[in-house]
Amino acid sequence: MVDTTNLATITCACGAVAAKGNWMDISDWRQKIDELDVEIVRLINKRAEAARAIGELKRTADLPVYEPRREQEVFDRVRKANPGPLPDAELLHVYERIIDVMRTLQRRDR
Repeated sequence: MVDTTNLATITCACGAVAAKGNWMDISDWRQKIDELDVEIVRLINKRAEAARAIGELKRTADLPVYEPRREQEVFDRVRKANPGPLPDAELLHVYERIIDVMRTLQRRDR
C-alpha cells in the first residue's frame, strides 16, 4: 500500500490520479473540465459586456478601438498573475485572441 498523505499527486497505470488521497479517473477530470468551461464562458461574456461598455464610451469620446498601450498593460498583468502550469507565452496567445475578439465586438457596435 502507498501512503499518499504527503504526496500532492500520484498517477497509476490506469491513468487515474490521486490528489491528496482522492482518486480521479479520466471521466472525473473531463467532468471537472466541463464545469470549468462553463465558468470560463460566463467570465468571457462578463468581459465582453465590459468591453462593449468601453466601446460605447470610446465611440462617444471619438477614441480609437485599438489601444496598444492598454493591451500591453493587460498582457503584463496576465503574465504577472500566471502561476502556471501554462507558460506565459501560451497564456498570452489565449489573451491575444480574447482581446482580438473584444476589439471586433467594439468595432461591430460602432
